[in-house]
Amino acid sequence: MPVLVSDTSVLIDLERAQLLEDMFRLPFEFAVPDLLYERELAGELGEQLVGLGLRVEVLTPAELIRATTVRRQNARLSVPDTFAFAIAEARQWTLLTGDGTLRELANIEQIEMHGVLWLFDRLADGNHVPFNRLHDGLNTLFGHPRCRLPAAEVRRRLARFEER
Repeated sequence: MPVLVSDTSVLIDLERAQLLEDMFRLPFEFAVPDLLYERELAGELGEQLVGLGLRVEVLTPAELIRATTVRRQNARLSVPDTFAFAIAEARQWTLLTGDGTLRELANIEQIEMHGVLWLFDRLADGNHVPFNRLHDGLNTLFGHPRCRLPAAEVRRRLARFEER
């Protein structure tokens, strides 16, 4: 089963949309680096995620060196994000991120990468979640003050979910 390594933003977005459990029903395994888990997810949410199947991965020494190098070259990236990048790159896993700088780096380095809207599409395409729940979840997420999703793409999906 393909592994998707996620940053925190994607997981938080799906929690806001009340679709975390549904995400883990998709035909993927989900992973985060151990440092990201400890710094940003540990506690009730982290325990829930691990209970749903989230893998917490330890970086190899080579991955740690790569993460450190990436961080030195890209000061705008957080250390947890560089850990996620290093794992995705080294293990040839797909990166899930909402961070613009991390997305740019993944494109430059030709690492397969997707965001939360892609996950909404997977949930819709596989009929994993009723469209009204997808619509409500995306609408809730889009209305959050910290949401930085592209408005046109969100509206297109909202219209699609509303049609059904």
